[in-house]
Amino acid sequence: MYGDCEAISSMGGNLVVSSETLFTSTFQNPNFTYLPLEPLPPMIPKEENGSLLRGKEEMKSGSESELQETTEQPLKKKRYHRHTAHQIQELEAVFKECPHPDDKQRMKLSQELGLKPRQVKFWFQNRRTQMKAQQDRSENVILRAENDSLKSEFYRLQAELSKLVCPNCGGPPVPGGVSFDELRIENARLGEELERVCAIASRYIGRPIQTMGALMPPSLELDMNIYPRQFLEPMPPPILSETPSYPDNNNLILMEEEKTIAMELAMSATDELVKMCRTNEPLWVHNNETGKEVLNLDEHSRMFHWPLNLKQRSSEFRTEASRDSSVVIMNSITLVDAFVDANKWMELFPSLVARAKCVQVISQGVSGTNGCLQLMYAELHVLSPLVPTREAYFLRYCQQQNVEDETHWAIVDFPLDGFHNSLQTSFPLYKRRPSGCLIQDMPNGYSRVTWVEHAEIEEKPIHQIFSHFVHSGMAFGANRWLAVLERQCERIASLMATNIPDIGVIPSPEARKNLMRLSQRMIKTFCVNISSCSGQVWTAVPDSSDDTVRITTRKVSEAGQPNGLILCAVSTTWLPYPHHHVFDLLRDERRRAQLEVLSNGNALHEVAHIANGSHPGNCISLLRINVSSNSSQHVDLMLQESCTNKSGSLIVYSTVEVDSVQLAMSGEDPSCIPLLPLGFFITPMELMNDGGCKDEANGHNITTGSLLTVGLQVLASTIPSAKINLSSIAAINNHLCTTVQQISSALSNNCIGSCNEGDNGKEK
Repeated sequence: MYGDCEAISSMGGNLVVSSETLFTSTFQNPNFTYLPLEPLPPMIPKEENGSLLRGKEEMKSGSESELQETTEQPLKKKRYHRHTAHQIQELEAVFKECPHPDDKQRMKLSQELGLKPRQVKFWFQNRRTQMKAQQDRSENVILRAENDSLKSEFYRLQAELSKLVCPNCGGPPVPGGVSFDELRIENARLGEELERVCAIASRYIGRPIQTMGALMPPSLELDMNIYPRQFLEPMPPPILSETPSYPDNNNLILMEEEKTIAMELAMSATDELVKMCRTNEPLWVHNNETGKEVLNLDEHSRMFHWPLNLKQRSSEFRTEASRDSSVVIMNSITLVDAFVDANKWMELFPSLVARAKCVQVISQGVSGTNGCLQLMYAELHVLSPLVPTREAYFLRYCQQQNVEDETHWAIVDFPLDGFHNSLQTSFPLYKRRPSGCLIQDMPNGYSRVTWVEHAEIEEKPIHQIFSHFVHSGMAFGANRWLAVLERQCERIASLMATNIPDIGVIPSPEARKNLMRLSQRMIKTFCVNISSCSGQVWTAVPDSSDDTVRITTRKVSEAGQPNGLILCAVSTTWLPYPHHHVFDLLRDERRRAQLEVLSNGNALHEVAHIANGSHPGNCISLLRINVSSNSSQHVDLMLQESCTNKSGSLIVYSTVEVDSVQLAMSGEDPSCIPLLPLGFFITPMELMNDGGCKDEANGHNITTGSLLTVGLQVLASTIPSAKINLSSIAAINNHLCTTVQQISSALSNNCIGSCNEGDNGKEK
């Protein structure tokens, strides 16, 4: 149809054809003349001709008289009655209380408002119809979004199924139309044949032969079910790059009518956050056993009523709530800017936030901060594959307000209740209740930050070594968020400072900043690589005694890490020593050189030192590896950063080339420098056993210790599509176990030595 219109318009510009012309005009051809025929008069009988004529005249005269009468009478317009604003207000108030009033109520209401009972009845009918239509529209929008989400998930699964290949031969899983039943029969036949051959061979060699080893091919991928997986569903190993992939939720956009509701919820969530930050008992109750504050859930539900109806949680959901306060070396404007920018927020909390993204800016606010409302996605992690990550979509609101004649900034996160209830895709399910921080400016560029964390988490099994760490709130509680924030603010302040003296071969302040940025990327890479974020799948090694060793592979083909197939192994061990003792041993390159498995018998010499915190352990070091093969033409260097706070400690290091360090110090982009970091994550932890542990020397209960997580990475092959053989897995597993044993022995020897020195001092 559109093609015909275009043809007509191209012939003569603006051509208008009426309906009469289109259907009544005759065809004209210049080659001949078409004469239309005259219509013949009708054949009427003679005796009926006169009566018919008289009938026509009577009808004509009658119609003319009627027309004159109608024109003489004035036209009556239909009158419409519009309700006043007062009447509508009263009707709305009654409708909220009783949408279906009876006859007595309608009669009373009509007398009060000066309306007829019939008018009141019709108004309520129309109002009920209008409300039902609005509910139908909103439900239709939600159902359409769910339908689109299911379609996207269906297409994604179809695409994944089409990409499935055999891990051994690279072909399709079921080649040539062979059924699974035929493969099972063939597999059973081959197994019987193998057992028969092994039985014959064992007669000649004089000892039995294990058939399990013969069943294993010489090259296997970790994705196969050789080792039992713990707490995770089998998935293909992911390809990890510096730019993480995010869940596909293209339909997650708030409509205009939903934005108004979101702003109202933001105001309610801000009011709740401020009260939770500033109210003590009975909302927060002090626990004498742990010395921490505990949220009174009954008092909380009485004080705060969420505007939208929430689903009742069953016993499978656990509530986590905590509060803490501290002073950080950063002004409120810089802090607020970091919270409203997803990338800066990730840089501020590398050990807590694995991925973050701003999905939609609902309100820009004033100057991009005050009154800013954003829809965000975040994945929170612990630096161990034994703890599942927590993913959530939530709304973040930023507002400046006056509290008791003091200016504060409130940063509040609250859930998407009532908008998209089907977006919880994480395992386990995680929902952030109104949480965030209250920031108050202080002199000299400092800020006082009061942090509140409140969430609902699905009760799922967690490895016993991390069970107390997670359930006590130490993993994702307010004290850890605030401790990491305090440490990162110190690091950023040292990055911007120009009056801090450095030691070693650092030519300029700009070179110092570039080296610190390179070290920051090293820490971020290490944190992401040793956790279970981004859908990373880990395989349990059955040889470990306490089932805490996990291994995985990554295929890397982008800049920032060595290209190829990377094998990563992580282990967590409980040590009966305070976490600062473990931290002091591992951060000191001279003491760490005593551990042969970490130093390979080579001494380390510090050639550059950057202090980036008040604690002496918060620093960046550039170490020279003193080996016999080192010469003036070839020098091996190691970049190391150590940091500690009250929630834990981190030591990360990676070998770098001299040319790469010079490139970073000269001001070039250091993002292309390949880094494959190794390191340690140490957290303070109480000893959780029933009988307790006695210190025979002093006779006291040992109630404190630490969790040591060791993360090792090796470049198994420079070809990303290569396969991992069992010897590589066994080698990195043995290396990991030896590392933990040597660290434990070194700590034990240091403890015995310090006890002997104390006894000698007492004798003197």
